[in-house]
Amino acid sequence: MPATKRERQNFATILKCILAYIRYPVESTSAVELAFNGKPCNNWWGSCPHFLERRQMLNEHIESPLQSSSVISTSRLTKAFGKLVAVNDLHLEVMRGDVFGFLGPNGSGKTTTIRMLLGLIRPTAGRVVIFGMDNTYQLPAILQRVGAIVETPVFYPFLSGMDNLHAVAAASGMRSGKANRRRIDEVLELAELRAQAKLAYRKYSLGMKQRLGIAAALLADPELVLLDEPTNGLDPAGMFEIRQLIHRLAALGKTIFLSSHLLNEVQQVCNRVAILQKGNLIKQGNVHELMRGSEQVLVRLNTPEETQRAFDVLREAKDRGADWISAFRIEMNRQGEPALRIDAPKAHSAEINALLASHDLFAAELHPYEGSLEEVFLQLTAPVAGGRRGMAGLADSSPIAATIPGASLPSNAPPTYDPSKDRKAGLQ
Repeated sequence: MPATKRERQNFATILKCILAYIRYPVESTSAVELAFNGKPCNNWWGSCPHFLERRQMLNEHIESPLQSSSVISTSRLTKAFGKLVAVNDLHLEVMRGDVFGFLGPNGSGKTTTIRMLLGLIRPTAGRVVIFGMDNTYQLPAILQRVGAIVETPVFYPFLSGMDNLHAVAAASGMRSGKANRRRIDEVLELAELRAQAKLAYRKYSLGMKQRLGIAAALLADPELVLLDEPTNGLDPAGMFEIRQLIHRLAALGKTIFLSSHLLNEVQQVCNRVAILQKGNLIKQGNVHELMRGSEQVLVRLNTPEETQRAFDVLREAKDRGADWISAFRIEMNRQGEPALRIDAPKAHSAEINALLASHDLFAAELHPYEGSLEEVFLQLTAPVAGGRRGMAGLADSSPIAATIPGASLPSNAPPTYDPSKDRKAGLQ
């Protein structure tokens, strides 16, 4: 144990800065450097000027390239509740102007992530940068530019929608006056609640209540809007109203971070998505690019014999180098007729039609199919069936073979061609 008072003070400073380093890791900097960078300090780590000065210098160096385009950036963001890891090593990047969908089933960690973004709970590890500012140190400045709904908004049931917004504005520190009243009128108009502005909140439908919550989040005219499950529990009409409101916000240049487990809803409004499962990020990217991998072309010919011939033609084309064909198979449609399902970009639909016609095979129906976020999600998260994931795996297996271990396909099952099997056979 250090003997002199000065040594004890310096020893305590090292311990404090080590604690700070563990809680808030600083790249390329050791705790000892922070404590003894030529100026030993005796302040508590949360207010240590040398620690904050060094950290701010590193933050500016790291974040300056992101300030112009990135609104939200997380690095190794983790939250554990005891032994339960709710969010694990999360890396998100939300760009300015994005309508960003944060997807995952209930319990996947979406709300926990939003709470960490807003500073409502502290992460176990990692960091959050919003508008180029670390929310550990500059949270008040960040929140001035953010509007959010976390879970279900709550208002005074016997006050009107307008009076509830006045109450929220007063609680938020907005000055009363003409500017305040004008802004409330603007958000009511944006949420299409002008006609119901004087109606008691308890008489609102669920969709109207959700839109009033979004209107409250927009009072301060935020640049970033975070919405946690805004369509949860709504009927189709209510979902449509929320979608329209999100489109209007995007047209105004707002950056929107939208969490949901309703994949079809997100597909209709978002340009970029991240998919979360059990607290882990499994995919992030542009919606259309993600769905491009699940594009298909459905072809129905006039007879089962022609369908089999078309299957053989496609196999020959693939063997001759048509690499844009991933796989193809014969399936029964809803009318019980055989049809070809081809895993290929829909841009090649005309080429497929011309290929079949060159062999005197003329399609009775041809449907380009874009796929959906639901299929992308299932391909990424569903258990492997027959060596392939999700919908593709289920499509390649009979119901019996997919559910009973050791079961085999029936002898009359439609043929399936996967070129990867030929490649594997060629290597043996």
